[in-house]
Amino acid sequence: MPVRRILSVWFPRLGAERLLRRAAPPEEVPFAVVRDTGQMQVLSSLSAGAEAAGLRVGQPLRDAHAICGQLATRLQNPQAEADFLQALRRWAGRFSPWVAADAPDGLMMEVTGCAHLFGGEEAMVARMVEEAGALGLSARCGLADTVGAAWALARYAGVAPGHARSGDAIDQEARATRSRAAKRRHWERGGAAPLPGGGGTDLPGIAPPGQAYTLLAPLPVAALRLEPGQAEALARVGLRRVGDLLGQPRAPLARRFGRGLVLRLDQAVGAAPEPVSPAKEAPRFATRLTLPEPIGLTEDMLAALDRLVPRLCELLRDKGQGARRVRLQAWRVDDTMQWLDAGLARAADEPDRIRPLLAHRIDEIDAGFGIDMLRLEAVQTEALHPRTMTGHVEAAAANRARLDGGARMDDLLGRIGGRLGMEAITRRHPVGSHLPEKTAQVLAAAWSEPAGPWPAPAAPRPLLLWRPEPVMAPDAPRLAGEFR
Repeated sequence: MPVRRILSVWFPRLGAERLLRRAAPPEEVPFAVVRDTGQMQVLSSLSAGAEAAGLRVGQPLRDAHAICGQLATRLQNPQAEADFLQALRRWAGRFSPWVAADAPDGLMMEVTGCAHLFGGEEAMVARMVEEAGALGLSARCGLADTVGAAWALARYAGVAPGHARSGDAIDQEARATRSRAAKRRHWERGGAAPLPGGGGTDLPGIAPPGQAYTLLAPLPVAALRLEPGQAEALARVGLRRVGDLLGQPRAPLARRFGRGLVLRLDQAVGAAPEPVSPAKEAPRFATRLTLPEPIGLTEDMLAALDRLVPRLCELLRDKGQGARRVRLQAWRVDDTMQWLDAGLARAADEPDRIRPLLAHRIDEIDAGFGIDMLRLEAVQTEALHPRTMTGHVEAAAANRARLDGGARMDDLLGRIGGRLGMEAITRRHPVGSHLPEKTAQVLAAAWSEPAGPWPAPAAPRPLLLWRPEPVMAPDAPRLAGEFR
């Protein structure tokens, strides 16, 4: 049975480089992504230039501006970064079919039996780093027998000793460290233990099968994915490297630092199981049409729609889904793309309901020098629950209800929403309240059902309200008062 091999990919500048890929400032301008903590803003991701300027992740923004006055910043978008990480997970599927997102800035892959397809483990890791660089991303990889060891090697292998400990820990123990460091051969003055340069391979992040124990020993204890504060607590008792923990009895460690430390240590060396659990791939409903010659006429694009929409509806029906929002993408010969979205008030898998929403907006696409590929995708879907009719009478009644019911209204909402936006179309629902201005609530028409007949009030409401007049009340709280 082959030895299990796990590959951890870490993108240390994911947040900053995601934005730099789209609109990069001049190379000489340092760039950082800022996260709002509620009390202040701190740096969450840095570009290479910002790191070279002496900035670090977690630093307050005001201190960063004091160090680097030319710093350009953008506010963090956690959801966009999570979506980008999922896109990278799909990209990494070319190296292994078993890929999981390791939030917030990494991937975890099961690559057992995959390395020979790329010429070996070193060649596979080098190719992944090269292709990530072509995407504008910095990447570090760790390859080992366990998830914990691969994670540790990706983030700490080959890092200079000065980066292994935080500045606060060094400041707190500076005097004691100076007196002890010179007496211990495996420590450098003022820092943590030096890290290995290779370990049997040219890439420091690759541990040969069965040698993860050896490469983990010199790494700092933070490489074990500890809880916040545990690394500092271990440093106070002189346990700074993973090797310092490997020789300790498990029971005293669990009593003093918790069972989480022992679990992480066992997972790193393979004594405790830790599977790679990839997310279930969401079904994608899309179809495309590659044209032999570029097109630019509206009639040609409508003819392409006549071929794309039925294919998409067939894919939806096979999975019992209906489209709520569809997107038409048009790739031009100059390698640019235009797209338009169309929303539906009710999920549909019928071409007659989807095609008109795209056809009346097809003029919004500028063909330029010609379009050579069209792609139609249902970007938002809902499950449809078809009914099985038991007779002709029931089938006729259902068809009549469909024609006389909300189908035509939903189509109308879809056409209007295509021009004004679905959020601009609202409807009112009754609300039980004695205040006239609060007897109704406004709901989005595309996401709500008609209210039907409004309930009649228990008593007729007055058509006119009397003019307000003052009421004289005594100082003591009483129910009676003087009116007029």
